[in-house]
Amino acid sequence: METSWTHTTVLLNEAVDALFNNATDPASQEFDGTYVDATFGRGGHSRLILSRLSPLGRLIAFDRDPEAVAQANAILDERFSIRHAAFSQLADLPGGSAAGILLDLGISSPQIDNPVRGFSFRFDGPLDMRMDTTRGESVAQWLATAETNQIAEVIREYGEERFAGPIAKAIVARRQERGPISTTTELAQLVAEQVKTREPGQNPATRTFQAFRIFINAELEELQQALEACLHVLEPGGRLAVISFHSLEDRIVKQFIAKHSRDEYDRRAPFAAPKVMKLKALDRIKPSATEVSGNARSRSAIMRVAQRTEV
Repeated sequence: METSWTHTTVLLNEAVDALFNNATDPASQEFDGTYVDATFGRGGHSRLILSRLSPLGRLIAFDRDPEAVAQANAILDERFSIRHAAFSQLADLPGGSAAGILLDLGISSPQIDNPVRGFSFRFDGPLDMRMDTTRGESVAQWLATAETNQIAEVIREYGEERFAGPIAKAIVARRQERGPISTTTELAQLVAEQVKTREPGQNPATRTFQAFRIFINAELEELQQALEACLHVLEPGGRLAVISFHSLEDRIVKQFIAKHSRDEYDRRAPFAAPKVMKLKALDRIKPSATEVSGNARSRSAIMRVAQRTEV
């Protein structure tokens, strides 16, 4: 049962308003067209989108977490459908078919708070961290065979952890002496012994856990593929809203929107017509002080909004 693990949707109204904001008053009317919630989670954004759609509107949701898909299957609305797939599979949708696409990155509170999922150092549980528990290898399985330099590279690149080398060496040494690490508590304790200094209020294991989660789920690669797919799937004038929770994600989104928000000139052919920009950057939104005070997990969120150009 999951009843004790609740999820508060971040930037709920702001994100949905951004998708519909090509209207004068998006909250006062119903919308036709097909919209995509590429990260269903526990359905906060999806349910609000459905409340804004006309009988002709459609909402397609994606999620690779079987528990999220089970939650989505409880929505008995003919306008809604859910796909058990990563959001990189947006590319399977027809070109120019979506009036709006929402990507809410990161992990949901039920994933963090359920010890069985192994995402958090706050609870003792199996060292898993897979978004989709039906496929792929867990963090524990990967650490059982990974080389020191591989582990260090992952921690350094995805966790921006300056003690990546000592942590990796300690993981391998522990594996050779007593067998592989298999629980979140074991990993958190080992990392704490290697991290000599840390920002006030931050657990020493924070960056390492983030790094392993991003790596084992190929999160940044999935994000890059999904953003490219959005260019193909969005109709002219369609809106893209992306909520990120750490600098690695936000940097990718920011650079992607910037790249496609300007005309591109080929220096090898200076007199040729430029490739016309495909996106128009619209806004950068952060949670209000009121939202952060009521949901501390929203404090690092940044939403970037862009619109597909009329080309």
